[in-house]
Amino acid sequence: MSHNKQKEQKERDLVSLLSLEQRAELTLLVYAATERMRKSIEDTFDSPPTKASDSNEKPPTGEETSNTDKPTEATAVQEKPRIPTPRLKELRKNALASFDHWRQAAIQRIGEALGSEAEVEKWVQHAENPASTAGEGVGDTAVLEAPKPTPLHSSLPHDYPPMVINAILLLLLSLECYDARSRVLLLLLSSSLKVPVSNLIEQESHTAGALVEAALMSADEESKKRSDEYRVSKWWKVGLASVAGAAVIGVTGGLAAPLVAAGIGGVMGGVGLGGTVAAGYLGVVASSSAVVGALFGAYGGKMTGEMMERYAAAVKDFAFIPVKDRKERLRVTVGISGWLTAPEEVELPWNCLNDNADIYALRWEMDALLDLGSSLQTILQSYAWGYVKSEIIKRTVLASLWSALWPVGLLKIARVVDNPFSIAKHRSEKAGKVLADAIINRAQGGRPITLIGFSLGARVIYSCLTSLAERNAFGLVENVVLMGAPVPTSREDWKAIRSVVAGRVVNVYSGSDYILAFLYRTSSIQLGVAGLQAVDVQGVENINVGHIVEGHLRYRYVVGTLLRDILGEDIEAGAIGKEKIVLKTLDEKEQEQKGGESIERDIDNVVDEAEKELEERRTKRRVEEQNQETKEERKA
Repeated sequence: MSHNKQKEQKERDLVSLLSLEQRAELTLLVYAATERMRKSIEDTFDSPPTKASDSNEKPPTGEETSNTDKPTEATAVQEKPRIPTPRLKELRKNALASFDHWRQAAIQRIGEALGSEAEVEKWVQHAENPASTAGEGVGDTAVLEAPKPTPLHSSLPHDYPPMVINAILLLLLSLECYDARSRVLLLLLSSSLKVPVSNLIEQESHTAGALVEAALMSADEESKKRSDEYRVSKWWKVGLASVAGAAVIGVTGGLAAPLVAAGIGGVMGGVGLGGTVAAGYLGVVASSSAVVGALFGAYGGKMTGEMMERYAAAVKDFAFIPVKDRKERLRVTVGISGWLTAPEEVELPWNCLNDNADIYALRWEMDALLDLGSSLQTILQSYAWGYVKSEIIKRTVLASLWSALWPVGLLKIARVVDNPFSIAKHRSEKAGKVLADAIINRAQGGRPITLIGFSLGARVIYSCLTSLAERNAFGLVENVVLMGAPVPTSREDWKAIRSVVAGRVVNVYSGSDYILAFLYRTSSIQLGVAGLQAVDVQGVENINVGHIVEGHLRYRYVVGTLLRDILGEDIEAGAIGKEKIVLKTLDEKEQEQKGGESIERDIDNVVDEAEKELEERRTKRRVEEQNQETKEERKA
């Protein structure tokens, strides 16, 4: 092959790759995929409950352990179908308007690369009706299920579909952010063209690295030095520091040197398209350091004092901690723990995630979570727990748990856990609002974010998404996984949550989680508890893990196992094996526990021990805070 012919092949674009008919098919495929995405938004708001309300339903028991994505028997009275509220009507309108705005920009950008606008309209008019193509099989399917198979796949050489996906990735990035809906569209197109998700992930990683590499290549010595410091210190970290009643959320450093098309073309040449073509598809991204910086969160992130004044008094500790060594990625994943037994457990559960995305653990209200974890551990590791569990099981129906008819032993145990749980639960709502502010202010950059949390960490996410819905913040969050969530199953709230998540919303629950039922017994439970039952809302996936999670504290040790079937491509190889070893050790310890001679006396000992330890922890913190205040006064 001659040098000129090699160069010509390297400079391929969509027009040279695809025939006129194939470009028409690709246009229709994009229309079909985006129509499916829009239909899923409509279905979320318009679909009725999947089953009638039955106030006499019995709760799931420990024997109901099979995984399912269908609603099961509820642990509380279900809501009756209602006429959409004004709030949901307005949210539906805003969600569709936001989607249509993104869709128009995306289709226009892709259409420009495929041919003139007139040609695109001509293709659509002479081809099969795109609306009918998009609508087939949409009804009850999930948003990420592939559209109707396309003849485009069979008509292309085997190495062309990945290049098509790569071209569309670059075109969508040229919109100056990587909208969560853009990634969902790429997943749908990849599925239709039979391009493995791993291929898309590889292309995302290569593109992210190329953008940063081009920025560094084009920097002068001084700017390059600053960029090197930036690469080391720019962890996407958010600190809440009280400064004159306000707080700042941000990232240090920045990309100082301008990007040029030649620079980005040089490092993008290996993706299959031509380097110059790749730079052209990236548009202004290929020539603006400010846009690249915003994409990766280098410049965004400052939150105004007015925003933080609302929450700073209630949220004392809030930071994003990197779990893996930083590698620039086009996606961000944040894991949120719901209780702690040691400070390092902020990060440990999320080591199961690989580096397909930038991985962070959210540290929030560590003291409150340590108090809760300590109280729960003290009870669960005691001989008295067998008695406590049996008494809770007798009252699994939450209406009974809510009543005041409690044995003396359970009331004593409740004294230990109720206060720490109540405090942490209240603060999780505030932390969720701060997280929403961080996401809206692009602290993570213009990249889609996936949120994963268990226990009260899931409640942080619930509060965050509710806040995003109130503020019509669409296209920011890609996926959400809530495990053992102590939140209500209100259809209205979950419809709102579903509307601000572009990809998947997964509710992982266990009908065997008696600890959660016990902890949540005094809360507003008329609408059920998501961590104990399915959420009956179109577009919410429900997974019953009662055969794995027989107690609330198990979630901490099975995160990788549970996520393997949900986010399989993003789970670290070997993580599941490590979790099995830990679980085996825990099971052995539980088997060693035997009932004491006097359960009542053992309960008294457990309560005294737990209360003493909790008071010692709080006294120590007060002393540390007083010492810190004294130091600050001396400095002043």
